Amino acid sequence: MKRHALSTRLWHWLNLVCVVVLFMSGLTISNAHRRLYWGDWGFAAEQAWLTVPRFPDWMTIPGYYSLAVARDWHILMAWPFALGLLFMWIVMLANRHFKHDIVTSRKEWKPSAVWHDIVRHLKLDFDHEGGKYNFLQKLAYGLVLGVFLPMMIFTGIAISPGMEPTFGWLVELLGGRQSARSLHFIFAFAIAAFFVVHVVLVILAGPIRQIRDMITGGREG
Repeated sequence: MKRHALSTRLWHWLNLVCVVVLFMSGLTISNAHRRLYWGDWGFAAEQAWLTVPRFPDWMTIPGYYSLAVARDWHILMAWPFALGLLFMWIVMLANRHFKHDIVTSRKEWKPSAVWHDIVRHLKLDFDHEGGKYNFLQKLAYGLVLGVFLPMMIFTGIAISPGMEPTFGWLVELLGGRQSARSLHFIFAFAIAAFFVVHVVLVILAGPIRQIRDMITGGREG
């Protein structure tokens, strides 16, 4: 039996491309106005809760400052990103991958069990004891799939001028357009942090096998 289903592998690599392009083009968009606000509006420095550093061109798409080009790349990748996540959720619910491999049990939330899992991670012991993922992995994947990625889509819709007339209720639900923009930034960097930790753990757990399994599917056990 394959360790990773074909649907998981396809989504994993498609999502990687989408997230990288969205993040790098988003840095160019951030450079256009580096202050973040809460509420419906904001512009002046004294109204900002955070002033974001200017990101160097090598970290951005298109690699030089062009707000129009960056927005084109951002919109281009937003559609496969959103539709890919919808596809993944449909498949995870249909094949029960979410229920069997990601949903946590009450036992796993006991403080002693959580601490035990943390200690094992610090010792670079990633054994799953019969399951596909351990508690910290389940928690991380659940947050990314159920909170971080969906919130990127919802906040992205809320800050898009073309979407606001139809999704005004969503803008209000998120606390205003500037609040949605701030949340968009926060969740983007939460995903970036997850990406860095994920790559580090893959390297520590054996990158050749991990990457090979995500391409071929690998084998259970």
